[in-house]
Amino acid sequence: MSPPPPPGCFPFSRSGKSSESRDEKSSLYTGTHSRPSVSRSRSHTVSSTATLTSKAEKLTFSSDSISWDNIPIDIATRSPGKLSGSRSPSGENALTPVTSRTPSRSSSTKSRGILNILSLSRNNSSSSTLVGSAYERKVTDAQIPPTPRPDTTSRLEELRKLMIKEKIDYYVVPSTDAHGSEYIAPCDKRREWISGFTGTAGTAVVSAEEAYLFTDSRYYIQAARELDENWTLMKVGWEGVTNWDEWLIARAKGTKIGIDSRLISYSAASKLSTALTPRASSLVFPWQNLIDLLWKNRPVRPKEPVYIQPLVFAGEDASSKLSSIRQWIQNSTPETGIYTTKPPTSAQTPIATFLSNLASIAWTLNLRGSDVPFNPVFQAYLFIALDRAVLFIDSAKISPEIRDYFESIGVTTREYSEVWPFLRGRDWGEGKILFPADTPFTVPRSLTSLRYTISPAFVDQRKAIKNAAELAGFESAYLRDGASMVRWYAWLDEKIAHGYEITEYEAGHRLTEFRSRSELYQGLAYENISACGPNAALPHYTPPRHDSRVIDRNSPYLMDSGGQYRDGTCDTTRTVHFGRPTTAQCEAFTRVLQGHIAIDSAVFPEGTTGAQLDHGTGHGVGSFLNVSPQGFGIDVPLRPGHVLTNEPGFCMFSNYDMQYLLTAYAQTKGRFQGDIWLGFRRFTQAWYILWISVPIQVKLIKASLLSKEERAWVRDHNSECRRKLEPLLRDDKRALRWLRKECQPGFRSESSVSGVSVEWE
Repeated sequence: MSPPPPPGCFPFSRSGKSSESRDEKSSLYTGTHSRPSVSRSRSHTVSSTATLTSKAEKLTFSSDSISWDNIPIDIATRSPGKLSGSRSPSGENALTPVTSRTPSRSSSTKSRGILNILSLSRNNSSSSTLVGSAYERKVTDAQIPPTPRPDTTSRLEELRKLMIKEKIDYYVVPSTDAHGSEYIAPCDKRREWISGFTGTAGTAVVSAEEAYLFTDSRYYIQAARELDENWTLMKVGWEGVTNWDEWLIARAKGTKIGIDSRLISYSAASKLSTALTPRASSLVFPWQNLIDLLWKNRPVRPKEPVYIQPLVFAGEDASSKLSSIRQWIQNSTPETGIYTTKPPTSAQTPIATFLSNLASIAWTLNLRGSDVPFNPVFQAYLFIALDRAVLFIDSAKISPEIRDYFESIGVTTREYSEVWPFLRGRDWGEGKILFPADTPFTVPRSLTSLRYTISPAFVDQRKAIKNAAELAGFESAYLRDGASMVRWYAWLDEKIAHGYEITEYEAGHRLTEFRSRSELYQGLAYENISACGPNAALPHYTPPRHDSRVIDRNSPYLMDSGGQYRDGTCDTTRTVHFGRPTTAQCEAFTRVLQGHIAIDSAVFPEGTTGAQLDHGTGHGVGSFLNVSPQGFGIDVPLRPGHVLTNEPGFCMFSNYDMQYLLTAYAQTKGRFQGDIWLGFRRFTQAWYILWISVPIQVKLIKASLLSKEERAWVRDHNSECRRKLEPLLRDDKRALRWLRKECQPGFRSESSVSGVSVEWE
């Protein structure tokens, strides 16, 4: 009999061995978690040359005659797949802990060969704990060479030739796409191509002699690593460095600044143009994007098919949403002269709206797509008039089923590239087109000033207030996501306690594997921010495939991660410690926790804005859409149904970061003297029903800093976390042990590093 697989392996059984479970209720982790809504199937065996790819996750798993089970997403329907249990050849569950710290080794030639593929450390290296698909991924990752830093010399030389031809003094390359997106498709990563900087936020400015990269504090260190000697890093907010637009205004004197009008918003372009005019300078818009002219191997525009978001998750059908948008158009005030008493003319009356924001289009039509990483959206524009709606989208994305759906809701389609000729035409008749100020500047340029009106972002405002079905979906998604994170934390805690060297990169991928087995899972909401020690002080740190830091027992470890599910988008951050935290670390963690409790416990009158409660440490969350569609610290009144994150943090650069995140939505708490008072109901803990994701690690809390009410808040949170998650973890003894340990009601004794003071109140 072959020895049991080492701890930390991926669940599998070799072909020729029995893959049937002894217990029908055994789970993927210690047997298959029974889910009434998902039927079971037998394991699927694939050959050594086969690959299985999940469209949602874009992860490819290779197999060496391994019996596969628990494929989470059906490739054709994007629905939950069928689950089946599996045990290791020894009959034990593949992830059941073993007593030996050193992984068992088979005496077979094949096993010896596998262990010699890499020069692995034999001192409890985590790489020797991985077998099956996880081990082969480890081998594959090691064989992939690190991505070299590009030499941008020739690219800049060619760009400057085009600038001379266009008579441009500066050329600006933003990080966004033609829809104002934060996350963009590979074909739209122009700033990354010209500069080599891969962060999601930053703007490149190229002059005849110099090249500058402007970015904020989230990316100071990453940008310094990725830029070559041709670039000057402009650290916005550091020692008086301003943003790129203010920097250009200060230097402008008879200057022409070029930019693609699709990649700058109406509000930004108007502000910049107004400031440049007194300096005899101007914005110019070449007919073609200069980067596109140079980027020879530019990826093709994505053509993934769109699919319907079911009504059970959306909560409102698309016809109803279109009807409410048309009602808003009709109720919008016509643009007439200030002093005129004449009725508005047909040319002054709003007759349509134009949507360019991808999440708003997806929400309006109850459709989702796969064009942009981490965001279930598709590239399109939507024109909504009182009598029709036109969607500009690549026809390759539309299946016969979707065409029938469009016909049922009264939407016609045109090719994506036809949008600009359509806007320049007048086939919809006279009247004003409404659109928000963050619309790409090329839209008003196509319409001319007499044919549009800047309006509030009505669709964004409606989308931000979640209906009952969406809120219920959030609660369900957060419970499943929390259960996956608890399973993962239990695994990680055990491996580090046994002395295995787990890197940040390995930990992040392992969490994705645990999460991918949850029902309705569609992929990550953003890249895992798996960070230990000083790396945790980098707000958007992503661990590299190579030379990733090993998670140690002396430093705090931060995981900021979220999953996309058909019924909700999750965003959870936790900071934990796998050893004995120092007093300074505990104090920092406790202060951050107190900031969170203060926001979570706030009761405020209706009309209070996010900026009045907080300084922008949180953001909005979409319902199976973008994870951060709106800010929290903005001047927008909070209303019942707004879903927001609450994520205070403390960063000590070159040392560590403490961060804590919970997602909540605003709800009515009561009335006082006629006013409505609001508060937050947490998906990670509700006002009267608690929906928990992950418990708070009490050993990082300095209890003496907490008030009686704050200590009660922590106990309440953790006890409800245990109550809500235990039913989902009955099949996983290790996860249950970890959950019960972390949810103890006592706090760490401050007089003894090894004692626990149980403080019942």
